[in-house]
Amino acid sequence: MNKPLLISRTFMVFELLLIVAVATVPLLFDYNYRINIFLSWEGAYRLYQGQIPYRDFGLPLGFGYWLIPTLFFFLFGPFMTSLIKAQVFINIASGLIFRGILHTLDIRPQVRFLAVLTFCLSYMLLNFWPWYNHSVIVFQLAGLYFLLRHMLKQPSFANLAGAAFFLFLSFFTKQDAGAMGLLIALALLLYHSIANRQIGSLFFFLVFYVGIACLFILPFYNSGFTYWFNYGQLPHYSRVALPDFINEFMMGAKWEKFYLLAVLLILINRFIEAPKWKEVFFNQPFMVSVLLTAGILVEAVLFQVTSYVPPDNHIFFHSFALAFAFTYLNIGTYLNRFVPFATATLMVTLFWGNYYWRQVGDKVLAYLPQKKPAAGYTENIISRNTYIVPDPMEDSLGKAAAEWQVVKGYRSFEKMKMHPSTIAGINRLMQLPMVQEKNKRLRVLNMTELTPLAYEMPYEPEKNVPLWHHLGVGMFNKQVDEYCRKIQQQQYDIALFEAIPKLNNFYPWAVRRCLQQHYVRIDSFPGPRQSQVSYIEVYVRPSPDNSVKPPVTD
Repeated sequence: MNKPLLISRTFMVFELLLIVAVATVPLLFDYNYRINIFLSWEGAYRLYQGQIPYRDFGLPLGFGYWLIPTLFFFLFGPFMTSLIKAQVFINIASGLIFRGILHTLDIRPQVRFLAVLTFCLSYMLLNFWPWYNHSVIVFQLAGLYFLLRHMLKQPSFANLAGAAFFLFLSFFTKQDAGAMGLLIALALLLYHSIANRQIGSLFFFLVFYVGIACLFILPFYNSGFTYWFNYGQLPHYSRVALPDFINEFMMGAKWEKFYLLAVLLILINRFIEAPKWKEVFFNQPFMVSVLLTAGILVEAVLFQVTSYVPPDNHIFFHSFALAFAFTYLNIGTYLNRFVPFATATLMVTLFWGNYYWRQVGDKVLAYLPQKKPAAGYTENIISRNTYIVPDPMEDSLGKAAAEWQVVKGYRSFEKMKMHPSTIAGINRLMQLPMVQEKNKRLRVLNMTELTPLAYEMPYEPEKNVPLWHHLGVGMFNKQVDEYCRKIQQQQYDIALFEAIPKLNNFYPWAVRRCLQQHYVRIDSFPGPRQSQVSYIEVYVRPSPDNSVKPPVTD
């Protein structure tokens, strides 16, 4: 075996070990109940129960995001731990796909390892839970991998079909990044068509893409698809606004602009130094790398505006930019020796240290000497930790988060942490006579983040309703009116409503007002949130014998 092949295979082994090691970190911990994880659970649970998207529940995007979590529900049961295992699988897949893209672009093994390390620490390590803003990028990268294989390594209908499938699945997971992924693919295919003087690849890709789209959409078309798929709701507010993009580019996106400058300078320098511009333009590995990296950087800027939660969901671009810059600035040639390579590896690890330091930092610092004020002298001690007076509300939230405990006794909440008051509220709810009554088919309205209660109580999630209840995002005025009609007719045995004062109609206030008018609130306890104050209200129907107090509004 020659030396370059041995080096390449050695790095391949280390890369695979690194990807698997980082991806499996989520299996080691218990977790505070995360905001929005309720949506991951309920969508997968409805599919697990055999419900049909758009017919039995509505959602303003495709159901691609829930396919992998649903598979893991079938494998391991409808539990929160199954979502963690699903994300481990997604993380491993994303690492392998990213590595495959770099291998297809013939990135030097040393540079490839550093880029994979950056990808693992900056992007994979953040994602302990399935979330559509992450899954959409993973599906997109899978599609781009097959497309690059077709363009640079192995032209085939199979690669084109694979590219079309995953790029559509990306769009059918979330429209914004999915559409951007399609535009990147079309730009690459347009260049490929010009460079090779043929349009076959572009034509057949579009045929595959449209055909796959029809296979996904047509079976649901008559079940309200055009209403739900972020298209037909009235009133409808578009979150795509040109001023937002301009503001983000001018006032933020510093790393993206820096990397774009590097790409442009490398490209311009290549054209200046080349005897003929055609030598650069028809150098397909180089031009494909330029278009891919620039496309990823532009997408990252736009993605920060259209998908702003969580704030770090766009940082996949660092890995692509590092691979491109190290390759075409010839930095990779300095990494052939051990000391420069080890130094680069250490610096990359330290550069992204904030992500893993969050998990281990307090434990490490506890072993270091602590500086303590003298007895009786505290007000005159000003430091970076004390110069701002804590806000009482924020301080109480921080203390509450520190008190969270692992939930016990409920299989679907295994390894989840909540505040003791939230756990006590769940216990009181589960002890209600109507919940304890066996063989009773409960009708429950659950407008809270505790969606796994459907498994614990149990009850069948209501059909012909939105999957989630954020007004103007996941549901609309029509659904508010329908809920209020059912509440007025007292169709629910129990109604749960989570009030989050600082969020704009995350659960519609109009529905809460209807509950206050027609139901009786019998309990209230804190919701499973750290970042905002929230509380869950428990409502039941008024009893004819007045044993339940009359409705109270506030």
